[in-house]
Amino acid sequence: MNKEDTENLLLMGRVLRPHGLGGHLKVSSYARSEASFLSAGKVFVRTRAGDLSERAVHSVQPHKGVFLMKLAEIDTLEEAEIYRGAEVLVSKDTFARESEDEYFWHEIIGLEVYLNTGAYVGEVSHILPTGGNDLYVVRRGKSEVLIPAVHEVVREIDLPNRRIIVSNAEGLLELNEV
Repeated sequence: MNKEDTENLLLMGRVLRPHGLGGHLKVSSYARSEASFLSAGKVFVRTRAGDLSERAVHSVQPHKGVFLMKLAEIDTLEEAEIYRGAEVLVSKDTFARESEDEYFWHEIIGLEVYLNTGAYVGEVSHILPTGGNDLYVVRRGKSEVLIPAVHEVVREIDLPNRRIIVSNAEGLLELNEV
Protein backbone atom coordinates (compact mmCIF):
# COMPACT_ATOMS: atom_id res chain seq x y z
CA MET A 1 0.00 0.00 0.00
CA ASN A 2 1.49 3.36 -1.00
CA LYS A 3 1.52 6.61 1.00
CA GLU A 4 -1.49 8.08 -0.86
CA ASP A 5 -3.56 5.02 0.00
CA THR A 6 -2.63 5.17 3.69
CA GLU A 7 -3.70 8.84 3.79
CA ASN A 8 -7.17 7.62 2.79
CA LEU A 9 -7.39 5.51 5.96
CA LEU A 10 -9.32 6.63 9.01
CA LEU A 11 -8.34 5.50 12.51
CA MET A 12 -11.40 3.76 13.96
CA GLY A 13 -10.00 2.04 17.03
CA ARG A 14 -7.15 0.37 18.83
CA VAL A 15 -6.65 -3.26 19.78
CA LEU A 16 -6.40 -3.55 23.54
CA ARG A 17 -5.57 -7.23 23.69
CA PRO A 18 -6.65 -10.68 22.48
CA HIS A 19 -9.90 -12.06 23.86
CA GLY A 20 -10.28 -15.80 24.34
CA LEU A 21 -8.50 -18.58 22.52
CA GLY A 22 -10.17 -18.23 19.11
CA GLY A 23 -8.35 -15.15 17.81
CA HIS A 24 -10.86 -12.47 18.80
CA LEU A 25 -9.54 -8.96 19.41
CA LYS A 26 -10.76 -6.64 22.16
CA VAL A 27 -10.99 -3.24 20.42
CA SER A 28 -11.45 0.21 21.91
CA SER A 29 -13.45 1.88 19.17
CA TYR A 30 -13.92 5.49 18.10
CA ALA A 31 -17.01 4.45 16.13
CA ARG A 32 -20.40 4.66 17.78
CA SER A 33 -21.51 1.20 16.72
CA GLU A 34 -20.24 -2.03 15.27
CA ALA A 35 -22.11 -1.17 12.05
CA SER A 36 -19.18 1.03 10.95
CA PHE A 37 -16.88 -1.99 10.84
CA LEU A 38 -19.45 -4.41 9.50
CA SER A 39 -20.51 -2.12 6.64
CA ALA A 40 -16.87 -1.57 5.69
CA GLY A 41 -16.45 -5.33 5.36
CA LYS A 42 -12.70 -5.06 5.77
CA VAL A 43 -10.27 -3.20 7.98
CA PHE A 44 -6.59 -2.41 7.91
CA VAL A 45 -4.61 -3.32 11.01
CA ARG A 46 -1.32 -1.53 11.68
CA THR A 47 0.88 -3.20 14.30
CA ARG A 48 3.11 -1.26 16.67
CA ALA A 49 6.00 -2.19 14.37
CA GLY A 50 4.21 -0.41 11.51
CA ASP A 51 3.21 -3.50 9.54
CA LEU A 52 -0.12 -2.92 7.76
CA SER A 53 -2.41 -5.75 6.71
CA GLU A 54 -5.91 -5.86 5.29
CA ARG A 55 -8.37 -8.25 6.94
CA ALA A 56 -11.99 -9.14 6.25
CA VAL A 57 -14.30 -8.50 9.18
CA HIS A 58 -16.04 -11.72 10.21
CA SER A 59 -17.89 -10.36 13.25
CA VAL A 60 -18.05 -7.44 15.66
CA GLN A 61 -20.05 -7.35 18.84
CA PRO A 62 -20.29 -4.95 21.79
CA HIS A 63 -18.79 -6.24 25.03
CA LYS A 64 -18.50 -4.20 28.26
CA GLY A 65 -17.83 -0.85 26.59
CA VAL A 66 -15.56 -2.18 23.84
CA PHE A 67 -15.99 -4.37 20.76
CA LEU A 68 -14.96 -7.97 20.27
CA MET A 69 -13.79 -8.28 16.68
CA LYS A 70 -13.09 -11.42 14.69
CA LEU A 71 -10.94 -10.89 11.61
CA ALA A 72 -9.97 -13.25 8.81
CA GLU A 73 -6.81 -15.29 9.25
CA ILE A 74 -6.50 -14.58 12.98
CA ASP A 75 -7.64 -17.83 14.55
CA THR A 76 -5.58 -18.40 17.68
CA LEU A 77 -4.58 -16.53 20.81
CA GLU A 78 -0.99 -16.48 19.55
CA GLU A 79 -1.96 -14.95 16.20
CA ALA A 80 -4.14 -12.36 17.96
CA GLU A 81 -1.33 -11.43 20.38
CA ILE A 82 0.66 -9.96 17.44
CA TYR A 83 -2.02 -7.26 17.16
CA ARG A 84 -1.95 -6.08 20.79
CA GLY A 85 -1.81 -2.27 20.65
CA ALA A 86 -2.42 -2.19 16.89
CA GLU A 87 -4.46 0.51 15.15
CA VAL A 88 -7.67 -0.48 13.38
CA LEU A 89 -8.25 1.64 10.27
CA VAL A 90 -10.97 1.81 7.63
CA SER A 91 -10.88 3.35 4.18
CA LYS A 92 -12.70 6.71 4.11
CA ASP A 93 -14.30 5.62 0.83
CA THR A 94 -16.40 3.00 2.62
CA PHE A 95 -18.54 5.64 4.32
CA ALA A 96 -21.49 7.21 2.55
CA ARG A 97 -23.37 10.29 3.67
CA GLU A 98 -27.00 9.73 4.56
CA SER A 99 -27.84 13.39 3.88
CA GLU A 100 -26.09 16.39 2.40
CA ASP A 101 -25.83 18.12 5.79
CA GLU A 102 -24.10 15.15 7.42
CA TYR A 103 -20.39 15.39 8.18
CA PHE A 104 -17.86 12.97 9.59
CA TRP A 105 -15.76 13.82 12.62
CA HIS A 106 -12.52 13.59 10.66
CA GLU A 107 -13.84 16.33 8.37
CA ILE A 108 -14.80 18.66 11.25
CA ILE A 109 -11.73 18.32 13.47
CA GLY A 110 -9.20 21.02 12.57
CA LEU A 111 -11.70 23.44 10.99
CA GLU A 112 -11.53 27.09 12.02
CA VAL A 113 -14.65 28.46 13.71
CA TYR A 114 -15.93 31.99 13.15
CA LEU A 115 -18.95 33.87 14.43
CA ASN A 116 -21.36 35.08 11.75
CA THR A 117 -19.99 38.57 12.55
CA GLY A 118 -16.58 37.44 11.25
CA ALA A 119 -14.88 37.18 14.66
CA TYR A 120 -12.49 34.23 15.01
CA VAL A 121 -13.47 31.78 17.77
CA GLY A 122 -10.81 29.07 17.42
CA GLU A 123 -10.19 25.63 15.93
CA VAL A 124 -12.15 22.43 16.51
CA SER A 125 -9.75 20.29 18.56
CA HIS A 126 -12.07 17.36 19.18
CA ILE A 127 -15.73 16.37 19.42
CA LEU A 128 -17.69 15.14 22.41
CA PRO A 129 -20.63 12.85 21.71
CA THR A 130 -23.67 13.43 23.88
CA GLY A 131 -27.10 11.86 23.92
CA GLY A 132 -28.79 14.59 21.89
CA ASN A 133 -26.08 16.18 19.76
CA ASP A 134 -22.32 16.41 19.47
CA LEU A 135 -20.34 19.23 21.06
CA TYR A 136 -17.47 20.78 19.14
CA VAL A 137 -14.59 21.60 21.47
CA VAL A 138 -13.14 24.78 20.01
CA ARG A 139 -9.71 25.80 21.27
CA ARG A 140 -8.03 29.17 21.00
CA GLY A 141 -4.75 29.34 22.85
CA LYS A 142 -5.39 27.95 26.32
CA SER A 143 -9.14 28.62 26.34
CA GLU A 144 -11.86 26.31 25.07
CA VAL A 145 -15.53 26.75 24.28
CA LEU A 146 -18.14 24.12 23.59
CA ILE A 147 -20.27 24.67 20.51
CA PRO A 148 -23.40 22.50 20.21
CA ALA A 149 -23.58 20.89 16.77
CA VAL A 150 -27.17 21.91 16.05
CA HIS A 151 -28.63 23.84 13.10
CA GLU A 152 -29.64 26.77 15.31
CA VAL A 153 -25.99 27.39 16.25
CA VAL A 154 -23.91 25.98 13.37
CA ARG A 155 -24.96 28.09 10.41
CA GLU A 156 -22.50 26.82 7.79
CA ILE A 157 -19.82 24.18 7.39
CA ASP A 158 -17.52 25.09 4.53
CA LEU A 159 -15.20 22.12 3.98
CA PRO A 160 -13.34 23.52 0.94
CA ASN A 161 -12.37 26.65 2.91
CA ARG A 162 -11.92 24.65 6.16
CA ARG A 163 -14.23 26.83 8.26
CA ILE A 164 -17.41 26.73 10.31
CA ILE A 165 -19.69 29.72 10.80
CA VAL A 166 -21.69 29.79 14.04
CA SER A 167 -24.45 32.14 15.13
CA ASN A 168 -23.58 34.96 17.49
CA ALA A 169 -26.24 33.93 19.98
CA GLU A 170 -26.12 36.03 23.11
CA GLY A 171 -24.10 34.31 25.83
CA LEU A 172 -23.16 31.29 23.68
CA LEU A 173 -19.42 31.67 24.09
CA GLU A 174 -19.57 32.79 27.73
CA LEU A 175 -21.97 30.03 28.81
CA ASN A 176 -20.01 27.30 27.09
CA GLU A 177 -16.49 28.36 28.03
CA VAL A 178 -14.53 25.60 29.71
